[in-house]
Amino acid sequence: MLEVPGWPGHRAGQHVDVRLTAEDGYSAQRSYSIASAPQGTALELTVQRLDDGEVSPYLTQTLGVGQPLELRGPVGGWFVWDADGTAPVLLVAGGSGLVPLMAMIRARAQAANRVPFRLIYSVRDPAAALYATELIERQRVGDGLGVTYLYTRTAPAGSPLPVGRISADVIASSGLPPADSPRVFVCGPTGFVETTAGLLVAAGHDPGAIKTERFGPSGGQS
Repeated sequence: MLEVPGWPGHRAGQHVDVRLTAEDGYSAQRSYSIASAPQGTALELTVQRLDDGEVSPYLTQTLGVGQPLELRGPVGGWFVWDADGTAPVLLVAGGSGLVPLMAMIRARAQAANRVPFRLIYSVRDPAAALYATELIERQRVGDGLGVTYLYTRTAPAGSPLPVGRISADVIASSGLPPADSPRVFVCGPTGFVETTAGLLVAAGHDPGAIKTERFGPSGGQS
């Protein structure tokens, strides 16, 4: 959580650039999606630590309370959802690609917007799922948020879907039908995003209504 005095506000789905500068002048910069809802001055970033990374080990293991960071943002105006939206929304996330989509889920709740939201979340196993407790609590509210987990390696007992990767059957059974004209947001690793976008178009979803955000292993957006 970062307190940012004078923060101009952001839209759900935007990100910030975080730059670290060493005493010798060397700097490294990475982009991180904002997980928090738009209102307020506190920003939540969910950082996946990479053992060989330049930035994530510092943010997750060294950075202490009260220490400063250099931020640039908010950045991005295309992969965003505004709380006054009236169309149903389908969210498809792979791994830490859930982060900007979580900002959308929180923005919807913050604005008491009740348009149907469906989330398909693909992760390796239950331990890798982000925001699991919060998503359970949000579903209990009964405000039209639906969440489906797809496990690619190990599924818990009672999982309604077999272990496997994103497929046309998963999208058909757990998403929203093309006839509902949903806005679709897909975020995750490049291969996951490209496969999912292709499946959505093949299922009949309007390509113009599908927005994608992808990241790679080199420390890009997450």
